[in-house]
Order: sequence, then C-alpha cells, then structure tokens
Amino acid sequence: MTLFPYGHATHPQWPMAAGLVLAQLRAHMALPGYASAPTLGLLYITDHYAAHAQDILDHLSAELPEVTDWSGTVGVGIASNNVEYFDEPALSVMLCDLPHDQYRVFSGVSPLPSVASGRFKAHTALVHADSSTPDVADLISEMAQRTGSGYVFGGLAASRGKTVQFALSGYGNVTGHGAAGSVFSGGLSGVAFTQQAALMSRVTQGCQPVSRSHEITACEGNVVTGLDGKPALDVMLAALNVTLDEPRAALAKVRNTLVGLSDPAELLGDRLVSYPGQFGAEVVVRHIIGLDPSRKGIAVSGAPLVGMQLAFCERNAQAARADLIRVCAEIREELEPQEQTLEVANALSAPEAESAPHPARRIAGAVYVSCAGRGGPHFGAPSAELQIVRRALGDVPLVGFFAGGEIARNHLYGYTGVLTVFTVAEPA
Repeated sequence: MTLFPYGHATHPQWPMAAGLVLAQLRAHMALPGYASAPTLGLLYITDHYAAHAQDILDHLSAELPEVTDWSGTVGVGIASNNVEYFDEPALSVMLCDLPHDQYRVFSGVSPLPSVASGRFKAHTALVHADSSTPDVADLISEMAQRTGSGYVFGGLAASRGKTVQFALSGYGNVTGHGAAGSVFSGGLSGVAFTQQAALMSRVTQGCQPVSRSHEITACEGNVVTGLDGKPALDVMLAALNVTLDEPRAALAKVRNTLVGLSDPAELLGDRLVSYPGQFGAEVVVRHIIGLDPSRKGIAVSGAPLVGMQLAFCERNAQAARADLIRVCAEIREELEPQEQTLEVANALSAPEAESAPHPARRIAGAVYVSCAGRGGPHFGAPSAELQIVRRALGDVPLVGFFAGGEIARNHLYGYTGVLTVFTVAEPA
C-alpha cells in the first residue's frame, strides 16, 4: 500500500476549490511513494457547498476516472492534514489505494450485507449518518453487528442547511446506485472494509470527570432516580458541591455539567475513569436535560439503564488536548518498527518544518472525525486541533469532518474525536 493522495481548498466558488484540490491530488499522484492509480475517493464538504453536492461529485469523478468509488458527507467544518475549515466554503479529498475486493460502498439503496450472508465479509466500516434519521443510534449499533469486528467509525453529517451523503460505486459491486444517484439525504452510508484492508482506530475524549463513578440503581425512562442506592439528584448536588438553596449558582453549575455513561460489560477493568483525569473509549457522554425534584431524579439525553456506571463531567480543553496526544502516540508507538533503518529513523525524527508524509511512518492515510463543538475554537486557535494531530501523529495524508455526533465501536459519542489510520505492512 502506498501513500494516499489528498488535497483541500477553500473558495467562494466550488469549481475553483475543486480545481485547486485536483491540482494537489495530481501532484501527489506523480510523486514516488504515492498511489498513482487509487480506486476509492473520500470527499468531505462544508455546508456552504451542500446545494452543489451532486455537481461537485460529478466533476471530481469525471476528472478522476480511475477513481471508481466515492464516499463522504457534509460538515459544518472539514479537516485535512494540519488544517481545518470552519464557517467557510471548502472541500477535502483523499484517494485511497485499495484493491476493489477489500472494500464496498453502501447506502440505503444498497445496504451492507450481514457477516453471515456468505458474500462480502465486512470487518469494519466508515459510516456517515443523518442525525434526523429515526433511531439513528440503534441503526449504528445494528451496522456494527454486520461487521466481523463489531467496530465501525465515522460521524453524523452536520449542516445548517441541506444534509447530504456521497455514495457512488462505478466499479459495479453495488447495485441500485445507477438509478438512485450518488448523493443521498437520510439514513446511513459509507464504506465497509475487509480484514485485509488494515486499519487502526482510536477514540479521544473531550470531557474530564469531576466525580467518581456511580452505579445507576434506579431509573425511569431517561430519568436517573437512584445512584449507589441514594437519590440521584442528591448525589449530583453533593458531587458538584452546590445546593438548591442557592438555585442560580446550582443551575449555572449544572448547565456546564454532563454525564459519562458506560455499560459495566464494556469497562476495561472495573473503573469508568480509565486514565487519570480522563475517560476511556467505553464512555459515552450525554447532556443533562432536566432535573426532577419530586423524584430526586436527573434527566439525561440518552438511554440510561440500571447497572450502568455514571460519572459527572465537564468539557475541558486541557484534558482534550492531553487525550488527543495520547491516542496519536499510541498509534505511532504501535506502528513504529522495533528495528529502524537509517531512512526510517530519519523520517520519524525529522523536525516538523522538514517532515512530510513518508511510507516509513507506516500510515498510508488517516480519517479524523471530530465533534463540531471542538476544533480550533475549543483548542484555542484556528486549526489548533489538527495541528496537535500532526505534531503527535506525524505528517500523514488526512481528511475528515466536524460532526453532529461521532461514531466509534457500536456507539454514538459526543465531544470526542475518532482517529482512524490505514496502515502499511512493516517491511520484511
């Protein structure tokens, strides 16, 4: 597997942005070490271009006839290597060099078959979903069950206007797309990958626990009424060190508080807080949407169940930065060879100003899906989040988008980032 060509650009007129991106892609395709005949395109656009989604895809697929398959979606922001575009018209593209039998584009008109079907056997999948789709969290869980690993990754399309998804297969392994077109609204779409398409994925949390974990001992619908056998509201007020005798101060604190939920069966060990001051990937963060003084309950925007673990948390930029660096470092350490040639050592240790995507990093390309509430504004400066990824992971081809909810494993997350890399085999 060679490096994946990628490009990104912003311009008020989409044909100009597309032309700039195509120039970058073709320049990469002409370089040694990059794929010269990629097959799969990942396309992400900001919502400024949503009305032109079909025109953009038609143009790119016509200009790049060797790329037979396309997938992607829209975000309020999009990402590429070392840069993010928020609140401006932009697009980013990465061209993946994968054999046709290692992936399959799917959509609502051509869904992914189950693992037991005996046909294409998906090991994992990149999933784009529309948040307006009923029971979208359940559909994501069901999609994970259609893969051999039970792990999918991606995010919910985010747009202040039309929500669109791209799903096109010109190679002929997807039926129905010819009649239905290639730009969709609603439901799920994406790309499934076999086990031969080597991928590695990590979830980085953006919230910091402000309490120890508690067991949910009673709940009614989405209202948690008991924690550790005590009234849930009393437990929360004590954890936040506030009282309803001072309602303004209490409500101000509660508005900035969220809850981290996890099924005990998914815990790594017996603790909800897997890293000092941080949540592990098994935790999903949900909003507190109301208080019920009559039942001493806490209403959350999720589906709490008796037996789950719950911890109170808050958004924290410093914790988000530290956790993002941690997951990037985990990926780098796992991929770096035990014994390094001089070429590999030089590529991995090059100063940032001299670094460039290099096969020695063993990363052909990466997809990063982050929460629309993160990005530069949360990390303190424009493109700060993607600059952290570049410094920590290394200079690699990367595209992605800022989502209305992030998908990893079989869950729908919030305030997280999901980093997935296509890995290259270690040289013999």
